[in-house]
Amino acid sequence: MSPGLSPALERRARVYSMPADLFIAIDCSTTGVKCIVWDASGSAVSTARASLGLTVPMPGAGEQDPAEWWSATCEAVERATHGIDPARFGSLCVANQRETFACLDADGVAVRPAMLWLDSRAGAEVEEFGSLAIHETTGKPPNTTPAFYKLLWLQKHEAENMAKTRHIVDVHGYVTQRMTGLWSTSLASADPLGLVDLASGTYDAGLLSIAGITVDQLSELVSPGDALGALTADAATQLGLTAGLAVIAGAGDGQAAALGADISRPGVAYINIGTGLVSGCYSESYRADRAYRVLTGPIPGTFSYELFVSGGTYLVNWFSETFVDKSVRDTLQDGELELMLGNEAALVAPGSDGLLVLPYWNGALTPYWDHLARGMIFGITGIHTRGHIYRALLEGLCFELRVCLGLAEEVTGQRIDTFVAMGGGSKSALWCQMMADILGRPITVSAESETTCLGAGMLAAAGVGHFSSIRDASESMSSLGFTYSPDATLTPVYDERFEQYRQLYPLTRSLLPAIQSEAVHA
Repeated sequence: MSPGLSPALERRARVYSMPADLFIAIDCSTTGVKCIVWDASGSAVSTARASLGLTVPMPGAGEQDPAEWWSATCEAVERATHGIDPARFGSLCVANQRETFACLDADGVAVRPAMLWLDSRAGAEVEEFGSLAIHETTGKPPNTTPAFYKLLWLQKHEAENMAKTRHIVDVHGYVTQRMTGLWSTSLASADPLGLVDLASGTYDAGLLSIAGITVDQLSELVSPGDALGALTADAATQLGLTAGLAVIAGAGDGQAAALGADISRPGVAYINIGTGLVSGCYSESYRADRAYRVLTGPIPGTFSYELFVSGGTYLVNWFSETFVDKSVRDTLQDGELELMLGNEAALVAPGSDGLLVLPYWNGALTPYWDHLARGMIFGITGIHTRGHIYRALLEGLCFELRVCLGLAEEVTGQRIDTFVAMGGGSKSALWCQMMADILGRPITVSAESETTCLGAGMLAAAGVGHFSSIRDASESMSSLGFTYSPDATLTPVYDERFEQYRQLYPLTRSLLPAIQSEAVHA
């Protein structure tokens, strides 16, 4: 290493290349891998996607074969970059589904399937080990999402697999290791695992000791936008790229989405309407509270305060599969099913004629952090139709976000004046207008719906010096679309429904442990 250079700067020096005008961004999400080639203005040149499988071996579980992360990445990248002159690619960057991790042996082969962020089997470990001290260290209130509690579950239930484990890697770390051969990952990708001290930006020795693992089993932490290394010849062949291409440290999908929407100042937040409903705002200081979770920001030295409703399009997909016959679904093209259901819901008056949906199909995250929480369709009568239930489901997700937002603003003393929406759900005019009406704030849709990939593209461009800074890349490559303004005439209706909604969980919470026990023993 050159005298006076940090490992990160040394890597950056090794992989700098001549200026190029295109940047490869990869989003390895829960259901698939998307690759988008971006130019420096933030315009997509080419896009491709490869699907990922998901298994549920027991109630509350969620697993994937990590080898598919790589095979799907290779498929998506090869298709997206096919026919483009390789000399035009300046760098590559990965964004990833967060909290998900894999346990690998000394040869890098998985000793068991990867545990997904939505896996909730570690409830007993949360109850036993979750504490205020851990929350204040990691910024993550005790819940089953972070890998920390799942590692405790594995130590108890799969000790043999843990004994075989040489490497514990987040999705970003797994994919970039296959690219570079180096066990390194982005701080903004590893932090959601719940093993990092946010104040120092390093792994916490006490947490590692409790989890029964060592720092040698974890990937080296690199700041977002710094160089991780370069594509090996073997990886380049599999991806259809050129060996030596710079691989830049990315970020978790939520942080990357925030960057893609240029959430880089107070008073503005994003809403990523994806599998889960995630909203985050920018901060230059760190303060832990149960009203939100804190993650390392995509700009080094910053933080992202996040609200997380574990519903989103997951519930839309559940509704479609449950209430629409498969023979009908099979005849519809992409987007037509959501349009059909949206049209039915639009015929229903705001407030859904007294119907309320508590959207806890996957438990409750912010602000309750209750893995035992369960969903509810409340107030249903003979007048309610499929359209009523669908509208009430969308309204319930918005009401839940309003609960989270109110508490977060109270704690931080910072009001969010406007939101930037992205993700698949942002294509629904009905949902976006409903969100503006219920939150009482403007909802501006990002001009680019794939902001997670765009954020990774920004890091890729800044990482090889195409922009003077990550912030400069974000400002230059982002753009906004249509704004949905709140309809003041609906405020009384939604305020009344909201007051009813916010009582549902507190009034029924005491019943949930018994219901959960019955479900486990059924």
